[in-house]
Amino acid sequence: MVHDEEVLQAVAVTFELTGTQLSEAATRVFADDLSKYPKGQILGALTKCRKEVRGRLTLQDVIGRLADGRPGPEEAWSMIPRDEAQTVVWTEEMTQAWAIAEPLLTENDQVAARMAFLEAYRSMVMQARDSGVAVKWTPSLGHDPHSREAVLLEAAEKGRLSAHHVARLLPYRD
Repeated sequence: MVHDEEVLQAVAVTFELTGTQLSEAATRVFADDLSKYPKGQILGALTKCRKEVRGRLTLQDVIGRLADGRPGPEEAWSMIPRDEAQTVVWTEEMTQAWAIAEPLLTENDQVAARMAFLEAYRSMVMQARDSGVAVKWTPSLGHDPHSREAVLLEAAEKGRLSAHHVARLLPYRD
């Protein structure tokens, strides 16, 4: 496989700055493992690693820092609905992790629900990234029509939903 020299150099520099010793062949394999992700995401994740990783660099350190449009675990937790009245725009991984945490929320065990959500979400995001699955945002319309508009407009503004999709969900707006 032909490697992008900029990525190879960034990997080598990141190894050096994190005190990670790898041969040139291992560096190439490491870069090859990252090659399924967009170059900009790889370079951004390596920059984060140089600033954040203390000690030996792993592939998971880099993959876990890819800016692929998925929110971090804490942000994802803060976005999930607390009842059926709330509208939410969330990722597939957030939906699945919420399904695990929801029974605990119903029992009013906030701490256990949060822990279950975070563990499941981290695992699902890592699995999706490992598989190269792109982020997919989906709206779930709550019963409260007053909060719906703000959530959907914010999702459009952040590029999570298309303006056309939001317009179909808010037909009374121009």
